[in-house]
Amino acid sequence: MRFLSSLLLFAAEAPAVDPNASGADLAGAGNWMSMLVIIVPLALMYVILIVPQKKKEKKLRETIAGAVVGDQITTIGGLTGKIVNLKDDDVTFETSVERTKITIKKWAIKDVIKPIES
Repeated sequence: MRFLSSLLLFAAEAPAVDPNASGADLAGAGNWMSMLVIIVPLALMYVILIVPQKKKEKKLRETIAGAVVGDQITTIGGLTGKIVNLKDDDVTFETSVERTKITIKKWAIKDVIKPIES
């Protein structure tokens, strides 16, 4: 409690800035500018790199969650086929003319293609 009261007292006693002060008197302003030099590029990197990636991942999760039996899928390994069974986190799909059935986890799905209905 004593620490908080000393902080409040310190903040209340901050001196007013003299409009005629020299550069040495305003040295505290340089600290804020140096912080901005670090913060602004980090904020830009977040907006340019991380936000679009999160949107893409969210869209993919929604697409995978909306997959139903009969949809065409592509796995991250490059296998393609038609979904024949969905169970919790497992997806069974058949591929090729021989109708080979493969069971994978949902996280291994790269793309879901809905069939065109007439």
